Amino acid sequence: MSYSWIVLSLISAFALATSDALAKSVLNRSNEYLVAWFRLLFSLPLLIVLLVIVPVPELDVVFYTASGLSLPLEIIALVLYIKALKSSPLSLTLPFLSLTPVFLIFVSYVVLGEKVSLQGGAGVLFIAAGGYILNLHEVRKGWLEPFLAVRREKGSVFMIAVAMIYSITSSLGKMAIEHSSPLFFGSLYFVTVTIVFAPVALWFGKGDIRRFVGGRRFLLLIVPGILYAVMIVSHMIAISLTKVAYMISLKRMSLIIGIIYGYLLFREKHIRERFSGALLMFTGFVLIVTA
Repeated sequence: MSYSWIVLSLISAFALATSDALAKSVLNRSNEYLVAWFRLLFSLPLLIVLLVIVPVPELDVVFYTASGLSLPLEIIALVLYIKALKSSPLSLTLPFLSLTPVFLIFVSYVVLGEKVSLQGGAGVLFIAAGGYILNLHEVRKGWLEPFLAVRREKGSVFMIAVAMIYSITSSLGKMAIEHSSPLFFGSLYFVTVTIVFAPVALWFGKGDIRRFVGGRRFLLLIVPGILYAVMIVSHMIAISLTKVAYMISLKRMSLIIGIIYGYLLFREKHIRERFSGALLMFTGFVLIVTA
């Protein structure tokens, strides 16, 4: 069995976490729609090069259906994702992406017929326990407070919704890849996402775009954009090599990297308990990946 998907998943995790951390530094003083769009825009050079050099596979109705269903969901997830990064600490929002593999246990079975083992189910329990520990400092107010805190923390609510949407788009993306190729689908899909998201970003950012571009803060998104392209490429290849739930689980290593960035770059509080929760979640990931 080839384990190249593990290396690719870790590359995708590192690229995503670093891109998020760098983008958050711009988000603190910029319109979130413009930040999201310019990050996508700066990912395009690499993706367009790939789209030009990669052979065009024979496409069928399944490819177009899976891609068409994914596209609006991807736009919604993109908006919620960037809002979560802006409104709440990295260390409190990013770990909730670990719920994607939980949702994928059911979604990937329905969409792709992929099944996980009992060991993988045990991993789900570790992930749920880790989510509880994330807000452990609230427990002095009552044992239900960590869960109630999630409802009060807007960024966490956004990220939980993103996790659910990503479970659907990941499964549909795997289906599209199976009826095309990883690099072709990944490049075409995110070039399309960038084009479709443009009017949304320009409309909601119309009051800030002149100041945003004039101040050249958008140039700070060049590196996040390049890293985002690296994330896309490594993600697409990795997900074509293994089950969706396994690949996404390992990719969520990005949450631990994100928590470290949250502490080092933004001096976020309660880092010890959140890091403990993230490690518990990652234990669940390991159980799922090795199942």
